[in-house]
Amino acid sequence: MVDESKDKAVDHKELSEVASYLENSHQKIQLIYAFNGTGKTRLSREFIENFSLEEDDKQSKRDSVDGYRIIYYNSFTEDLFYWDNDVENAPKLKIHPNKFTDWILKDQGKEGDIINIFQEYTNSKIMPKFHDDYREVTFSFESGDNQSSDTMKISKGEESNFIWSIFYSLIEGIIENLNIIDPDDRDTSDFNQLKYIFIDDPVSSLDENHLIQLAVDLSSLIKKSIYIKKDDLRFIVTTHNTLFYNVMYNELKGKGKSFFLERDGDGHFSLMKKDGDSNKIFSYHLYIKSTLEEAVRCECIEKYHVMLLRNLYEKTANFLGYKNWSELLPKDGRKGYVSRVMNYYSHSSVVGETTSSLSEPEKKMVQYLLKHLDKQTYYQKGEEK
Repeated sequence: MVDESKDKAVDHKELSEVASYLENSHQKIQLIYAFNGTGKTRLSREFIENFSLEEDDKQSKRDSVDGYRIIYYNSFTEDLFYWDNDVENAPKLKIHPNKFTDWILKDQGKEGDIINIFQEYTNSKIMPKFHDDYREVTFSFESGDNQSSDTMKISKGEESNFIWSIFYSLIEGIIENLNIIDPDDRDTSDFNQLKYIFIDDPVSSLDENHLIQLAVDLSSLIKKSIYIKKDDLRFIVTTHNTLFYNVMYNELKGKGKSFFLERDGDGHFSLMKKDGDSNKIFSYHLYIKSTLEEAVRCECIEKYHVMLLRNLYEKTANFLGYKNWSELLPKDGRKGYVSRVMNYYSHSSVVGETTSSLSEPEKKMVQYLLKHLDKQTYYQKGEEK
């Protein structure tokens, strides 16, 4: 019998204990994959709250965070930005005053870099314009014929991209600053005590090409950061996106550790080590998934897609550490039926079954099971079987 616990860095613990493990591991980069709803954002908050403080800093944990011992990007980061939807004037994206944006915009003058990054990840024709001492931003659409539209309110996805562009420029500036060995030669001493940058699920609204670009860019930035001593700047990156994880893992190979975070049935958490060959599952997994999604879109599902679907379930179960792929099937009255159908078409060698067509109920079953895999919060080992 395989002892799965030996592959777990943290086994069935409180989220605060997972945060403590990450803090004490002294790795330059820790890359964590977890399904949506598992608790990635909660982990980032626990890490911030539980971050070990020097004795003279204990009067205020929040002061320590603001004092640049740790910087984080998660869903709460977007709370620093909000829309002023003045119907009589242009819609404006307002920026809550904070030390980070002041440093990167006012002191470092990274406005142009932020705009370039934003346009690379979204649309080169959308032009941000900073106003009023960098406290608000308006957007317009530049058509390329010396004409520009009136100011516009960008989409939620574009807004997330813009906020990430500011944060990316911030950590780029911090790394450049900390890579200057002599602290006296740095532009600011504000980051001299910075120990961690925690990034939770950077922009998920990007298409695949831009998501790959983001993963490569972020990996390159992390690799540029000098890491000599165990208390030098370290990074924790969490994501629910398999493509983003796969690219970052391959780009950062040998620079740190990678994990799979799972929530047990009773609300505890485990951190599974995911080094080496266990990560190779992802690239093939993505190919199978995209093939099945295309078959659903074009309404051309055939029998071989059932075999691909089972393969997808097997790969996913293997990555998660399940002993049997059928443990991932929906836990309803149809489990027995779909299991039999998938087994039959995956192993059938009957000559009469060479026709490629499926019945309508079988096609619906493929769609149903593929959709089920996207409902990622179902992947809990502690669920009732």
